[in-house]
Amino acid sequence: MFIPSNHQNSASLNASADDKAAWERQAAEVFIQWYNEKFEDQLTFIRNNQPAKPDVSCMLNNKRVDIEIAHLYGTEQEAMSILGKALSEHTKSALALLKESSTAEQRLLKALNRILEQKSHKHYDSSHTWLVIRNAHPRWNAEKIKAVGDKIVFSQSHPFEQIWIVGDLHAQSGVVRIPVE
Repeated sequence: MFIPSNHQNSASLNASADDKAAWERQAAEVFIQWYNEKFEDQLTFIRNNQPAKPDVSCMLNNKRVDIEIAHLYGTEQEAMSILGKALSEHTKSALALLKESSTAEQRLLKALNRILEQKSHKHYDSSHTWLVIRNAHPRWNAEKIKAVGDKIVFSQSHPFEQIWIVGDLHAQSGVVRIPVE
């Protein structure tokens, strides 16, 4: 399993960007492998993208599908470990509020809604964009995500054709599709 290395100084900014791209590619590959096992139409990875486009591009039935990748985590410590870097004050504050929630399920719902809200305001230079959120929290899985599915809230003006949540780092618990209509 790829885990981004911890970069603490400004000399490592390029390495940190490389780590982020590798982490996004790994998430895309986990999703693509799961997708291709479940569906007849096969997704194939093309490349990582630069900003203004979603994180990775794939092909599906001779059509390019661009995928924005997000990672789901529960606490500041988990996020720092997953991302391999220090967090912004805004992200630290948001995570501190999540940690104060009384149950892991409430934190799951708040974290999912936070990601969906943030991503719904993005605009991409892409005709077909999917959002794939990969869960990295050890207490959450596809079953728990399905259990809160009817409580997930996001803007109806988001840019995504499809939204998928990978239940764990390797999709062993499954993947949940969130209806976008």
